Amino acid sequence: MKPGIHPNYVDATVTCSCGNVFTTRSTKPELRTDLCSVCHPFYTGEQRIVDTAGQVERFTRRMETAAASGSKKSKRQRRLADRADRLAAQEASATDASAEEAEAVAAEA
Repeated sequence: MKPGIHPNYVDATVTCSCGNVFTTRSTKPELRTDLCSVCHPFYTGEQRIVDTAGQVERFTRRMETAAASGSKKSKRQRRLADRADRLAAQEASATDASAEEAEAVAAEA
């Protein structure tokens, strides 16, 4: 390693917002964090939702509304069924038109 180009690597004290303090090594002597292994939900097994500006509430309301009105899958199925009905109607009218044309040609002959 070249001398003089790397930062100093020192013992660092890490302080969490829950009050937990531990030491590690870093380029800064003191670090502050919001979550650590003592208070993080993954390690504690409890679920904590940090809701900023009501985003979680809006999401749950949207999901409840979607569940009440029907899922996306059922809406998609309805659209496909409507499309199939329209195509069937078009085919039926095309078949009727071709039958009428055939009758008209037969009548002319």
